[in-house]
Amino acid sequence: MPTAAKESPADRPKRRVGRPRAVPEPGDGTAHAADPRDQLLAAAAELFTVQGYTATSTRAIAASAGMRQASMYYHFPSKEALLSSLLETTVAPSLEFAEWALAEQDASAEARLWALARIDTAQLAGARYNLGALYLLPEVRQEVFAPFREMRERLRESYRELLGRTGAARDYPPGGLAQRAHLVFGLVEGVILARLEHTSVVDPVAYSAGVADGVLRLAECGDFAAARVQGLRLCADWIDRSEHLPSTTVKDRA
Repeated sequence: MPTAAKESPADRPKRRVGRPRAVPEPGDGTAHAADPRDQLLAAAAELFTVQGYTATSTRAIAASAGMRQASMYYHFPSKEALLSSLLETTVAPSLEFAEWALAEQDASAEARLWALARIDTAQLAGARYNLGALYLLPEVRQEVFAPFREMRERLRESYRELLGRTGAARDYPPGGLAQRAHLVFGLVEGVILARLEHTSVVDPVAYSAGVADGVLRLAECGDFAAARVQGLRLCADWIDRSEHLPSTTVKDRA
């Protein structure tokens, strides 16, 4: 039976991937163009991270978005619903990339792991507000936030699966894969704690590449340089296919 010719990335039609729209940022000139739901998310993002979740009222969110409180409830029935939507936007783009990377057979597992860490870190480092800090809220343990927790766990599992496909994983001791996956995920999300001290990341592009490099070192990957070069290609290919990734990921200088 004849084998079909392998399609190169350049020959593939570009597709726009359906993902949550980026949350518009207050003061970025797009507030009036955004729809009311996005305006509310933008207002909540600022107030939750600057003023605090508990201290922020739905009335304050509605006022910041330029609408009445009753109008806000048409789009979000509660403050918890707003927080849930914001939390999911921090994970959904990275999870979608992870699922694509797991199925992408034209690149090594090491390259796909590097690219996932790069994209995921850039999501957290490049956002105007440190929404990842909201993961630490005790309220997030409530049942209403279960969909977010499940998404984050699927993302964590994607790291473990890609790590398990690397050549180095064959030599891990018993329990080594789970331990390294835990460390890798912690390294990526370490940007959340870093931003608690410094608010913003000066150069998210370089920062995310550095974290991805650190992930390969934790994984004890051998051909580090080749994985990095191939990982950069995967990131570029994904960005061409996708919308709503942080602008800081678009241009690579590595």
